[in-house]
Amino acid sequence: MSEITLSVIKADVGGFVGHTDVHPALRDCCDEQLAQAKKDGLIVDYARGEVGDDISLIMTHHKGVENEDIHKFAWNTFTAMTEVAKKYGQYGAGQDLLVDAFSGNLKGMGPGFAEMTFEQRVSEPIVIFLADKTEPGAWNFPIYKMFADPFNTIGLVIDPSMHDGFRFEVQDLIGEREIIFNLPEEMYDLLVFIGSPSRYVIKHIYRKSSDEPVAVTSTQRLFLMAGRYIGKDDPVMVVRCQSGLPAVGEVLEPFSFPHAVAGWMRGSHHGPLMPVGFEDDTPSRFDGPPRVVALGFQLTDEGHLVGPRDMFGDKSFDNARQLALDAADYFRRHGPFEPHRLPLGEMEYTTMPQVSKKLKSRFKKAD
Repeated sequence: MSEITLSVIKADVGGFVGHTDVHPALRDCCDEQLAQAKKDGLIVDYARGEVGDDISLIMTHHKGVENEDIHKFAWNTFTAMTEVAKKYGQYGAGQDLLVDAFSGNLKGMGPGFAEMTFEQRVSEPIVIFLADKTEPGAWNFPIYKMFADPFNTIGLVIDPSMHDGFRFEVQDLIGEREIIFNLPEEMYDLLVFIGSPSRYVIKHIYRKSSDEPVAVTSTQRLFLMAGRYIGKDDPVMVVRCQSGLPAVGEVLEPFSFPHAVAGWMRGSHHGPLMPVGFEDDTPSRFDGPPRVVALGFQLTDEGHLVGPRDMFGDKSFDNARQLALDAADYFRRHGPFEPHRLPLGEMEYTTMPQVSKKLKSRFKKAD
């Protein structure tokens, strides 16, 4: 098998109704653009993914990561979808497109992307996770469980090809730095950082033996690019499975616990990340709670996608969904109080600075 690149590029270009869903006309526009790109030979194959008001372009090709042609195609597709969204009066049309024109690649332009190039195996199972109403750090907990926790992934103990562990690349989104940790020997050092997911985010997982990429996440944060709150980042994650990597069931297992993430209403609240099937990917209660879908694929014939299969459309995740609903009730009863509302450091891109400025003269030195 030859090398293949898998690109997942997402954007919110208009919600139906509010921030809850994607209008069918936008889906049609997206599918037309993807079909034409395949016909033109730009991409090998494609699928469309969605969760909430976000659409993801799932593409295989031979052009490598951060390729200008692929990123320009994605930009043009989102731009075309924005025009459709405006025609249908969709909410926040084009909100993730932060600039007026494409300039080389999508870094700093708004859309999120997760890409990796790898040597395709004879059987290549892949799970693509799409989340809505949360931030990139939402993946820290589950991806750590997949690739570092033997209580989740027994393959780390009993599979000789996994027993040495993996390399974790972590990005500091505020300091614009990155570092690689070797696990399990640097596990505690890693946890010091990724336990603060608003700043430190796991970007890549690599095999130790070959530095081959086996998982990748999107790490774009909209408020850092725009300088203001314009919506949550709604990240994506790609995970390769089986044959020396976590099994599909080990990759899904972390989501049996709906861990707390930042996002939800106006991107300013904590809530549970609820795993849902495709039919339930429309967050509406308080614009939430945050949720995640899992699209399962097999790659075949040099990059052709077989799928998607709805990996969370399974009764065994019903308890996780019920726990998420119970946790949502618990958080909501806090109203505007922490820990439901995010801490002050995370509120600096909302109305907090304006209110603080207005009241500055009324603050007096305490005795």
